[in-house]
Amino acid sequence: MNLASRHIVVIGQGAAGLAATLAAAEEGQPIRVTLIDKAVESEAGGNTRWSPSNMRMAAPDRVEPSFVQDMLAATQCRGDETYFRRLAEHAPETVAWIASHGISFVQPPYYLAKGPPRIQPVGGGAALVRTLTRAARDASVAILYQRTAEELIVDNGHVTGVVVSAGTVREAIHADAVVLACGGFQGHKGMMLQHFGRGADTMRLISPGTQLDTGDGIRMALAIGADRAGDWNAMHAEPVDARDPKSAPVVLVYPYGIVVDRSGRRFFDEGGGLVHETWEWFARDIHFNRTGAIAYAILDRRLLQIPDYRRAIRSDVPPVEAGGIAELAQLIGIDAPMLAKTIADYNAACIGDPSRFDATRLDGLAAASSLKPPKSNWARAICEPPFLAYPLVGAIAYTFGGLATDDRARVLRARNPIPGLYAAGEITGHFHATAPNSVSVLRALVFGRIAGREAVSHCMILREADRTARPSTSE
Repeated sequence: MNLASRHIVVIGQGAAGLAATLAAAEEGQPIRVTLIDKAVESEAGGNTRWSPSNMRMAAPDRVEPSFVQDMLAATQCRGDETYFRRLAEHAPETVAWIASHGISFVQPPYYLAKGPPRIQPVGGGAALVRTLTRAARDASVAILYQRTAEELIVDNGHVTGVVVSAGTVREAIHADAVVLACGGFQGHKGMMLQHFGRGADTMRLISPGTQLDTGDGIRMALAIGADRAGDWNAMHAEPVDARDPKSAPVVLVYPYGIVVDRSGRRFFDEGGGLVHETWEWFARDIHFNRTGAIAYAILDRRLLQIPDYRRAIRSDVPPVEAGGIAELAQLIGIDAPMLAKTIADYNAACIGDPSRFDATRLDGLAAASSLKPPKSNWARAICEPPFLAYPLVGAIAYTFGGLATDDRARVLRARNPIPGLYAAGEITGHFHATAPNSVSVLRALVFGRIAGREAVSHCMILREADRTARPSTSE
């Protein structure tokens, strides 16, 4: 079989899949590349299409010196250091490669409080999907929509293709290498229930693209013996405005006030860290532990005096507003006497100098130790009308449990690579405990590109094996 007849199939048209597809197509070898996505064309792109696609880099040409250690700290030292080191090493060249296709990058401000440095593609994830898809088409990639991957084809331990379905029609697509880049399992109610328990199937999905992440690639690979990896009881979730149906209407001003449940009681330290250090636990706790799976951020008019406070709010719905606490409680449907008591107790514990309040950092303005739960930062009394409330629910973005891969994006089985099978992005299990901030899209692009190149190398090896096995015609 000559090289021109070799074929690579990539499943999933988000950041990881597009990077794999384009990298394979640009390797300069006459290999056919096919990209498959289950969505209709106008909705393809998975989570990436709807994401701002922030990437944890000090600048487009470098990551912070502490990058690898920061990744390990976020994963409670359960992450693969080799994987994160490869990510750090290849991030700058990957971003340069993306930029060469016409994507520009900026450094967005970090919500309100200072956080890890980030870069962002101009136009966000939608621009990434649009630009890389166009580049893939220009590189003669075949793109097939409304195809759901169902099972991997295996011959003598080697992956040799994938079975896809379009409606009731099933089709076997033979390939020399398959790249799985079709996301986690947050859109699959059964898998969510299995791994997160009661109520997980009703958790809000953070974007329209999230519903397409139904664990197809994970199940296919596990069915042929692939190893599991990552934290199967962890997810990235964020608190969003319960009233706003649009994609990711996050409300990240809760540290500057208090948060109460339906009974009107506080239940955690709202100032326990920067938002990216508390939002996952908070969002998950709302959904699984709070009555009605809802909570309420309570603030006063001084929120509106914080410079650029809107950077931390993506909801298009104004907060509930009232001239008094009893009226506010009535408007949001919670116990008025208890809310009044909660705020009174909180205000009495706000004994620090309010002039020290600084939304841009952990300001150390803590409440008195008598306050339970504590308030470690930004403890300023809620006393100046109008009073404001945001009803919040937890919304899931992606799951952590997935496939084991090495630093060459090869899927592992009994800790050894499965010939012909690669994976990148959310489908791979490299996160534990909490998601490293602004790393999801970055790792998808970096390891998607690595996967595409490795798939081409695999095809070259197969060609060489064919050549050496071919009988000589010389006498």
